[in-house]
Amino acid sequence: MRSHGHSRNARGKVHAVIQMRTLIHTTENEQQTLSVLRRPSIGWPSYRETARGIIDAVRRVGDRALIRFSAQFDGVEPAAIRVESGAARRALAGLSDDLRRALEFAADNIRRFHEPDARDDVKFVETRPGVICRGEYRPIPSAGLYVPGGSAPLLSTVLMLGIPARLAGVERVALCTPPGRDGKVPATILAACAMLGIDEIYAVGGAQAVAALAYGTETVGKTAKIAGPGNVYVAAAKAEVSVDPDGADIDMLAGPSELLIVADETAAPALLAADVLSQAEHDPLAQVVLLTTCAELPEAVEKQIAEQLTTLPRREIAVAALEGSVAVVVRSLDAAVELCDRYAPEHLIVQTSDPESIAARIRNAGSVFLGPFAPESVGDYCSGTNHVLPTSMTAMVRGGVNVRTFQKHITFQSLTREGLRSLAETAAVLARAEGMEAHARAVEIRLSQTP
Repeated sequence: MRSHGHSRNARGKVHAVIQMRTLIHTTENEQQTLSVLRRPSIGWPSYRETARGIIDAVRRVGDRALIRFSAQFDGVEPAAIRVESGAARRALAGLSDDLRRALEFAADNIRRFHEPDARDDVKFVETRPGVICRGEYRPIPSAGLYVPGGSAPLLSTVLMLGIPARLAGVERVALCTPPGRDGKVPATILAACAMLGIDEIYAVGGAQAVAALAYGTETVGKTAKIAGPGNVYVAAAKAEVSVDPDGADIDMLAGPSELLIVADETAAPALLAADVLSQAEHDPLAQVVLLTTCAELPEAVEKQIAEQLTTLPRREIAVAALEGSVAVVVRSLDAAVELCDRYAPEHLIVQTSDPESIAARIRNAGSVFLGPFAPESVGDYCSGTNHVLPTSMTAMVRGGVNVRTFQKHITFQSLTREGLRSLAETAAVLARAEGMEAHARAVEIRLSQTP
């Protein structure tokens, strides 16, 4: 989708003229289509080099580096790096009734969705008589949550990260978020933290926050794993600390947000336009792709986008994002599903006559929204699913943040003498085939001894 100048409607309102870049997909031009759908190159080496410099400074001088980088990148020195005890509870008490009800409602749905994963359903498997194996999930010791700030304090991200971490049983949860212009963490973020019982809160953002959570400073305590979205510098810093044995594990590397829509002739252009804009207002680098079997639909959606843009507060951001978005007319819904799986979108909206039949065939997507009454917005805020999701084709191999993000799987086995006897020959043969004589003897010596 591209913006080309302006036009006026009958009432004199100025509209952006949105012209969607539209391709007709065929088997002959498949490579061209895939080329157009390729994500823009980010240029990771330069960002990672910058992140390394920030990380090195934080490791060397600690809190002083955090304060310096906050002034340099956020234009403000935080009133204090760690938010004082009680500030979050006061912020929660000061919320308006409607916002507090909305937060509680969203938190309840998110908790309901994630709770089944937290149940301790240990399965015992007797692989052979006397050989009892089981697997158990145990919480990681500590989690560092990163909540972006900048143009919008993402209080919903506090819920999306904090609720699964709490359900996972993580003993220590620390949260970093950039300070506002007043040098303090926004009250809405603090209120969401108080609702979840998170009281270790730091007014620091960017790559420096990732470094602090990974290595610790005089004020910020080191954490075992860092989770949460952020800009390209945050992602670069997460990449750096994740490959350092002294650093921290991470949830994923999330890039600019993205949405793919699969639609047929039954889809309402006004709804599709609203979905496109809800994605485009995230970030100028956000990407939207429309796959449709209806050749007339892209133009109809363009007209609706132009109409809806006139009253959109984040219009400039949305228009910038639309520059890199595209519509592809496909020969069939089968072709749409194939392209969708090769694109592996973060968000997938299905607006067809039978969305469930499409859903049953989707293999690669972060979060899927089915039918005309399931906008992406509800997943971002309050349906219950998580909005911290894989981007840049990583939905092919991973899902979004969940309870298991904050746990690890430990296996156990206990054997009777007869159980060990049933395994002994196999273990010894395999061990000696690998040249591991001590492994074989560790089995055989047990059976050779009198009980």
